[in-house]
Amino acid sequence: MTARHGFSAGSTVFALATFPQVISAASQSTYISYSRNATDVMNQVWYDHSTGLWQNLWWNSANLLTSIGNLAEVDSSFKSTAENIFQTTFTGAKAANGGTWLNNFYDDEGWWAMAWIKAYDVTGNQDYLSTAKNIFQDLVGGLGATCGGHWWSKDKKDNTAIGNQLYLQVAAALANRVPSQRAYYQKYAQDEVNWLLSSGMINGNNTFNDGLDISTCKPEGWVFTYNQGVILGALVEMNALTGDSNYLDTAKSIAYGAMDHLSNNGILTEPEYPDTDVTGAQFKGVFARNLADLYAAQPDDTYVNFLQNNADSIWANARGSNGQIGADWQGPVKDIFASSQGSALDCLVAAAAVTDDVFNVFQY
Repeated sequence: MTARHGFSAGSTVFALATFPQVISAASQSTYISYSRNATDVMNQVWYDHSTGLWQNLWWNSANLLTSIGNLAEVDSSFKSTAENIFQTTFTGAKAANGGTWLNNFYDDEGWWAMAWIKAYDVTGNQDYLSTAKNIFQDLVGGLGATCGGHWWSKDKKDNTAIGNQLYLQVAAALANRVPSQRAYYQKYAQDEVNWLLSSGMINGNNTFNDGLDISTCKPEGWVFTYNQGVILGALVEMNALTGDSNYLDTAKSIAYGAMDHLSNNGILTEPEYPDTDVTGAQFKGVFARNLADLYAAQPDDTYVNFLQNNADSIWANARGSNGQIGADWQGPVKDIFASSQGSALDCLVAAAAVTDDVFNVFQY
């Protein structure tokens, strides 16, 4: 499960008035080379072919699988490797989880649904899309949360940003990929986005708080990078679904809010998660990969600059001599997990995706 923090929104954020300019960004081919190296290390050190999981992590492995798919989209020579990993994980991870993709946490299920949607985008394999559809049917059971929206878990005690954002992203993504059931999924997506954007979770910095206090329906919790990331991807899907550019405008305001307030000297930082663990190490990459998706839908040179700066810092400052990458992208090299490796991979792939403007997922 992803972290659930019941803290009040913290006050320590890093304001960034102007974004540092890239002096000499790497070429797209170089970012792809970095990505391939980071992927090789991730798989050699942490991937278990018998379970299809990295470091025996559950929801994190769904994110790493998504990273593998994104790399295949920018590097066609990697596609066959990605297909093999998809199939190994499709068989092994489900078996390792008792023959199901479901558990007690709706956000875990949402991560896996999005991973299989990505695998479908890369391969066209209907089994992957059917898996995402089946997971979504379980997600529907999380509707009706106190204060509205979607519950975080089946205990029905927490109403979180991440749970709602993933539910929205899955619904909208399926509406865009299942023409025969477009109206079915769009109704769920539309109801959710209408509620989510008016829920009060967006604060004065144009960033999302971690959730709602269900006793007051007021926003609570810290502000994490992955909360800003998933909503970008969800709003891009909503724009593709409806043609309403207001969703992209909202996404832009959130993206700029995150870059302004969750960066230190232009490098994405988790200021309210200073003691990074295997959970927090995953977060920043979620923002990076969804920022690349936003760029594909609404190009903005600021996104290119930001992703290239972060990718360059990862390679120069967060990567050890053995190729393992830590959680702090500005360095020093520390807090190394499969999740920190996958998170950095997300940024490296995102930099490749926006360099030379070749990344365009939305070709329905």
